[in-house]
Amino acid sequence: MSLVHLNFESAYLGNNTDVNIILPDRPKDIPAKEFFGSGETYKVLWLLHGTFGDYTDWIRKSNIEPYASQRNLIVVMPSAANANYVNWPGFATGYHAWDYLTEELMPLVQNWFPASKKREDNFIAGLSMGGNGAMQYAAGHPELFAGAASLSNAPSNLREIKEPKYEGNAQGGDLAAFNRRVQNVIDNFGGLEGYVNSPVNVWDKLPELMKAGTLPKLYFCCGEEDPLIWEKFQKFQAYAEEIGLPARFDRDPGYTHEWRYWDLTIQRALDYFGITPIVNALENQ
Repeated sequence: MSLVHLNFESAYLGNNTDVNIILPDRPKDIPAKEFFGSGETYKVLWLLHGTFGDYTDWIRKSNIEPYASQRNLIVVMPSAANANYVNWPGFATGYHAWDYLTEELMPLVQNWFPASKKREDNFIAGLSMGGNGAMQYAAGHPELFAGAASLSNAPSNLREIKEPKYEGNAQGGDLAAFNRRVQNVIDNFGGLEGYVNSPVNVWDKLPELMKAGTLPKLYFCCGEEDPLIWEKFQKFQAYAEEIGLPARFDRDPGYTHEWRYWDLTIQRALDYFGITPIVNALENQ
């Protein structure tokens, strides 16, 4: 595969940002001029990182490059800080992570690279925070994505949330850090009402998408030893069964919140979307 590192000034993030892009390689039996001049476009996976991650995570910590190579797949891996893939207009000059993907990065990739613009050729996935982001985009822009995968995460019922009040400083422990983060996100939307009506509320959007017939193909998974997500995942799966959500759920014993699991399940997600390995892909490497 070819790996492109792109650094550019983003109009939506208010700073220079980085993207890694995996591109299909030329098969050895096709002349370079013929291959690069063919005008062929490829399916695209928009692959999101988790909290504390960036555009390098999937390249450094998983085998996404050979998986993409086997499937003739473009993979786009952006950075989004710890922004939960939502807009933060009050941060610095404005950090519009939600708008950035669909209004800037997708047009850039789809016009500068051989990436298909067709809905049926575009998929989005992510781990942990990126799993939430993937579902937010799938629910908020179902016209853009044929499938979405949430690895080690699941939507929450925001209407059950009470505004958390945290105590202590940044070293106040995991619970304090979690509560502080949730409170910051709620404050960013002007309070609970704004939060419930934001792109984060995938829980309420799913029945609407089912009724409209615009629901992308959805994949969810979680390790049964995951202390961060397991309870939340079970609750969402019960809700999905209650509303008859057509989605795949994988529950795997022996796995926690870890790259060993995400490397496994991104392959499952691609297969579930119908992006299966090409028989002779390895012969062309």
